[in-house]
Amino acid sequence: MGELKRTPLYEWHKARGARLIDFAGWEMPVYYEGIVAEHQATREKAGMFDLSHMGEIEVKGPDALEFLQSVMTNDVSVISDGQAQYSVLCYENGTIVDDLLITKLPGRYLLVVNASNIAKDFNWLKSHIKGRVEVLDRSSEFAIFAIQGPHAEDIVAAFYGESVRSLPYYHAIELDYQDKKNAILISRTGYTGEDGFEVLLPNEYALETWNKLFQVGEKYDLVPVGLGARDTLRMEMKFALYGNDISDQTNPLEAGLGWVVKLDKEFIGSAALKSIKEKGLERKLVAFEMVDRGIPRQHCPVIIDGQPVGEVTSGSVSPSTGKNIGLAYVPTGSSKIGTEIAIDIRGKILKAKVVKAPFVPSHVKK
Repeated sequence: MGELKRTPLYEWHKARGARLIDFAGWEMPVYYEGIVAEHQATREKAGMFDLSHMGEIEVKGPDALEFLQSVMTNDVSVISDGQAQYSVLCYENGTIVDDLLITKLPGRYLLVVNASNIAKDFNWLKSHIKGRVEVLDRSSEFAIFAIQGPHAEDIVAAFYGESVRSLPYYHAIELDYQDKKNAILISRTGYTGEDGFEVLLPNEYALETWNKLFQVGEKYDLVPVGLGARDTLRMEMKFALYGNDISDQTNPLEAGLGWVVKLDKEFIGSAALKSIKEKGLERKLVAFEMVDRGIPRQHCPVIIDGQPVGEVTSGSVSPSTGKNIGLAYVPTGSSKIGTEIAIDIRGKILKAKVVKAPFVPSHVKK
């Protein structure tokens, strides 16, 4: 195993006493003060996350839109400059290469992809290029911060200007920084279910900007948040995590991502997904909460009628509700809300039930 990569904020995390772990080959903070405290701070006030391990792939050229339409499940043609869109890349058999955020900018598209999939996504896209298209891996150039929570807008507006308050959900603006034009991209997006922003900027501005944002955010009780609370926050919203809830063994329809699969156009995997839809889904990703006491974890078997039918993909204590919650694939016939299932936790068969997602209300400004 090679040496772990580090973001431009590594020394800051270390000095702050963060618990650092290997995440997708990066040495990243899992928590500072604690997962529950950071989770609650994001839900109630504001939290800031270092997401600089994420990948950035630029697609440009006269045939860029046509190319992206051929590889993305979502309809890229409907977004205009300054708009972002959630989408999925699929293999021919309909299973998932990755899920990602695509932003249309003047003369180019920017794809933000999962850290564990950067090389895979880049090579996959390059191998399917048709026409006059350039695909560039720019992951080593940028840092990303996410500021999330009820006070996120106040903090970002205080630092970057009042214009960000009028930025709609899933829209982005480019701002100048020092003498560099359009150096910073601010988007009203996030992975927590709270209102918030994601800031993409060149590595050389990262530490200075991070520190200044904390200075501005001090009166709003802004705290740094690690990957642990990022996981519990997204789980409460039933946001899928690649490697847990979605992978090359799952398809977007069974994962509940049919809303970003536009089968009225052709893309890689569309034929397979049409066939799957016509035949009917054999399983679905559901949200569940434990009835008996026990914390479900990834890979715990799901039991129905005494038989294992799948496994937990994500599971934890929900800091917002105090309940033990999880996500799991179950046969379609057992996916209705209220259905009783069981989870095998360390050899104990414990009762659970399928519930409506998300587990807590969303506060994004749509």
